[in-house]
Amino acid sequence: MIEFRHVTYSVSSGEAEEPTTEYGRLRRAVEAARHKQGFGRRGRKFILDDVSFEVPENSIACIMGVSGTGKTTLLRLMAGLLQPDSGEIWIDGHNIVGLKEREMMEIRREMGFVFQYGALFDSLSVAENVGFGLEQQRRPKSEIAEIVTARLREVGLAEESVHRKLPSEISGGMRKRVAMARALATAPKIVLYDEPTSGLDPVMARVIDDLIVNLRERAGTTNVVVSHHLTSILRISNLVIMLHGGQIVAQGTPDEVRQIDSPVVQQFLEGRADGPITVA
Repeated sequence: MIEFRHVTYSVSSGEAEEPTTEYGRLRRAVEAARHKQGFGRRGRKFILDDVSFEVPENSIACIMGVSGTGKTTLLRLMAGLLQPDSGEIWIDGHNIVGLKEREMMEIRREMGFVFQYGALFDSLSVAENVGFGLEQQRRPKSEIAEIVTARLREVGLAEESVHRKLPSEISGGMRKRVAMARALATAPKIVLYDEPTSGLDPVMARVIDDLIVNLRERAGTTNVVVSHHLTSILRISNLVIMLHGGQIVAQGTPDEVRQIDSPVVQQFLEGRADGPITVA
């Protein structure tokens, strides 16, 4: 299970994110405390402000909201790539806030990551990309080859000719599937997806959606999907969380979220330009 308990994360005004340093974390914590006590933000931009939610095991939680609402920041906090100003982040019974990098690496061994643009290694073949994490674990080559073949088959890329190609030689949809196979090669308990259907046509987006659902059913993974693709969100999720203004404005099943009487939520669901959500 994944749980956020009153998590706040801020950056200096004009910056997207700050490095995770002891001084930076302390400074953000002080500013967060001052903000809660009514002393003002003192030049801080609060990306996430007192955010709490739970993602049950073996579920698919979709995080939605307009661009710049902190969706990807939330994923980075889950992965321990950023540290919050305040609050707790629990991953499978471990509060990861303040863990040393060595300790965090052990937690990440149970995670798989699918990045927005695949983030494949250009100089490695499809098969080598999928087996990269296993190579780092120093698994036997015969075992790596077996796992790579199985994972690529699961994402619909069984042809050996594809396995030998470079990322530049395959389509965008295929690169997304290779990224999924790589994320699942190490048998993670948790998989984090950052915009998995971004830039794909509706047919390929549906293929990726079905893969996420099928892989969750096969492997029993806990999944967090950041997306603005509303059709996909409502199709695959058990839990929908909507962020706006650094806070959660909607949380529940797809049907429950559809029924929320909030101008912000309804504007987003209906895709209207007029309403409280404004575009700068």
